[in-house]
Amino acid sequence: MADVARLAGVSPMTVSRAFKRDSSVSEATRETILKAADEIGYVFDATASNLRSQKTDFVAVTIPSINNANFADTLRGLSEGLKARGLQTLLGYTDYDIQEEERLIEQLLRRRPEAIVVTGGRHTPRARRMLQNAGIPVVETWDLPEAPIGHVVGFSNALAVRGMVDHFVAQGLTRIAFIGGDADRDTRGSDRREGFIAAMRAQGLDPSRLIAAGAPPISMREGAAAMGRLLDTLPDTQAVICVSDLSAFGALTECQRRGIPVPDRIWIAGFGDYEIAEVSVPSLTTINPFPREIGARTAALLLRVMDGQQEGPATLAIHPQLLIRGSSR
Repeated sequence: MADVARLAGVSPMTVSRAFKRDSSVSEATRETILKAADEIGYVFDATASNLRSQKTDFVAVTIPSINNANFADTLRGLSEGLKARGLQTLLGYTDYDIQEEERLIEQLLRRRPEAIVVTGGRHTPRARRMLQNAGIPVVETWDLPEAPIGHVVGFSNALAVRGMVDHFVAQGLTRIAFIGGDADRDTRGSDRREGFIAAMRAQGLDPSRLIAAGAPPISMREGAAAMGRLLDTLPDTQAVICVSDLSAFGALTECQRRGIPVPDRIWIAGFGDYEIAEVSVPSLTTINPFPREIGARTAALLLRVMDGQQEGPATLAIHPQLLIRGSSR
């Protein structure tokens, strides 16, 4: 900072104020300081300033997967909404493991974030206690937990799948299967599976056509393998609902390998409205959970909380959309 000050012909304190956007520094002086800093490759160290102000200017976020397009869209919507306030995101990757989520929550809270955003509403007891006692805004996303810790921006995965089951039954289908992953790890996938079972029972139909596809996240390859087992063991199945679009695409390709026409012989549906669902042949019936909107609304909620404009915990419900495409009628 002293080197920048000498080059710009100002005091180190003026350099500090310029980087903190202090209004006492004129724009002309700030431009001179920024130019000097750029010339010598100086980056302002905000650590000491943050210690004094008790602000770190970042929001901690945990997501289950770093290669899932839905979670990437949520993170994008969140980051874009926070950027205008100068807030950054610090990301933790749980790999669908609530024990790993607990470890990450502890590490992230040690860094004193302005707020923390977690994916899902199920946590270990210790993780829940840490979030409850964090003293910062907490937002649970991608779920509507029965006992929220703080704020919520999400939807019911169970109800979303129940809507698809009801639609299929209304079209005359009765023998419907579900392909999903390890219910102990993917809580949202587990909710979708439970939603399928509840909807089938409510319709007076057999909900036992359940095909496990392995540990989440379920890939196209695992979706194809699960579809193969379904066709081998329950060949009279009329439709299959998959836990994600990736597994649904794998199921579609397995039908194509076997010469089974979709949707003339069997209907296939996914979840997530990934790009692959729209461009596959036939295109996949799916559910759009509006992942980017989840992130954007979470960011807007956090800014209201930080500005003191939000009274009490908020629950913002997202309404997923059923998209009927070529893989069903």
